[in-house]
Amino acid sequence: MAQLFGTFSFLVVLLRAAILCFQTMAMGGILFFLLVTRKKDRRREELLRPGWKLIRGSALALAVSQLLFVAANSLMLTISSGISIREVLGANFAFAGMLAVVGGLVLVLWPKGQRRTVSPVTLVPVAFILTASVMTSHSASRLEDRAALMALSSIHFLTTASWIGGLPFLLLSLNRVTDSEARTCISRNFSRLALISVLLLFAAGFSMTFWYVGSWAAVYGTAYGIMVSTKIVFFGCLLLLGAANYSIVRGIDRDSTSSVKSLIRFGEAEVGIGLTVILVAASLTSLPPGADLTQDRVTLREIVTRYSPRMPRFSSPQLKDISESTDEVRRRAIAAGQKLPEAFATGQPGMAPNTPADIAWSEYNHSWAGIIVFLMGILALLSRSRYFPWARNWPLMFLGLAVFLFLRADPENWPLGPNGFWESFAVTDVLQHRMAVLLIIVFAAFQWMVETNRLKSRAAALVFPGVCALGGVVLLTHTHALSNVKEEMLVELSHTPLAIFAVLAGWSRWLELRLPGENQIHKYLAWVWPICFIIIGMILMDYHES
Repeated sequence: MAQLFGTFSFLVVLLRAAILCFQTMAMGGILFFLLVTRKKDRRREELLRPGWKLIRGSALALAVSQLLFVAANSLMLTISSGISIREVLGANFAFAGMLAVVGGLVLVLWPKGQRRTVSPVTLVPVAFILTASVMTSHSASRLEDRAALMALSSIHFLTTASWIGGLPFLLLSLNRVTDSEARTCISRNFSRLALISVLLLFAAGFSMTFWYVGSWAAVYGTAYGIMVSTKIVFFGCLLLLGAANYSIVRGIDRDSTSSVKSLIRFGEAEVGIGLTVILVAASLTSLPPGADLTQDRVTLREIVTRYSPRMPRFSSPQLKDISESTDEVRRRAIAAGQKLPEAFATGQPGMAPNTPADIAWSEYNHSWAGIIVFLMGILALLSRSRYFPWARNWPLMFLGLAVFLFLRADPENWPLGPNGFWESFAVTDVLQHRMAVLLIIVFAAFQWMVETNRLKSRAAALVFPGVCALGGVVLLTHTHALSNVKEEMLVELSHTPLAIFAVLAGWSRWLELRLPGENQIHKYLAWVWPICFIIIGMILMDYHES
């Protein structure tokens, strides 16, 4: 049951992220064609055909994601609480899910003859989708100031859709429209809409943060505060990209070809980081607001004590000194007719805390992984110079990291522990670790061939930034056992910066590869992602659990 709850929690976060992404795209497309391409001319009709295809595809994916979300929650409730399906389907989340499904299917089945335009009538299914999201947000569950918070949530969802959700349609327009006057008009209209959306989004977000976080102590002392801080960091990155786009739009008439290419490339990075922010928002929906958690917060003194600079751990305990796996202890207890202690959190096993050997094993793993990543960052930085051509082989070091993580990340599982190879994949943490190992291997192979010019394909070169950004996203969804709330928080305080720098490394490399040669910014971006790797290595080397 504990494994089932762990897998379920991870699945719910992914489904919620999918829902938020697809609803942002569907609503953003409608708002884009209503507010940005307002003129009824032939060019607008040409954009509507692929635009409606993207809207309908997003709406269909939204409906499917919502159905899976309702089904997963309903199944888990019936298994864990024993209540009937009829009672479950009467719950708020089920009604909201069906409302979103109806809104999505209405857009999917929108009459073909009416797709030559986007009329204000399309705001009706948008309202269904928006209402469903607000109903399942934290604002709907508050006893105080509910109306104000629901209004702020509505503004938050709408402005996110008009800005981040509208970006793919802007990129579509810039790629499809050849007329420079029409392209300039669309770019400037969207720039104004994005500016208004950013201001409203900031105001709504700041107000909700004040309500939900409540104090500075909750910012660094609760998981909710940490994820809000992560959103703020990425929001700042989006503002930088938006400012770059704004300056390009202002001068788009002077150098149309180069400016449009730069606008598209910055827009790609903006979409990627925007979707990452949406995933962070999905994680927030599974966490209680920081203002509600007034007990057992991590204090600033505890953070300083844990993460004061210390030497990395270079000695590892013997495998026999490591605690037995949770599954092995459970199986032996069941065979002996013994009852395990109750868990602090539903679905989590009530196991004893980590022993000193367990802590030493984990710290050793993080320290050596950090050394490898730190050295790779140094070599990657040297490879930017023509004086160190041998440094271009730096990606091969990732193969050693992959083997190291595969063997030592989960000692209770195959090949070191008693849990079998396939059996180990049922554990959520192990599944995420092994997904990360596969990503590292793919990254190493492709990037080595790219760096040494064995692969000159641009598509192959983009594997590296894609893997970096995706790895950061996976780390943001990574969860640990809640057997000790403070220990969980202290671990997240080190893992969250790793995810942030991984995402920044990926998109800085993406822009370096994609920006036109006339844009001087890509020269500076070539130094950004290696520095991000160096910082990641330093964070890992300073990782401690005691």
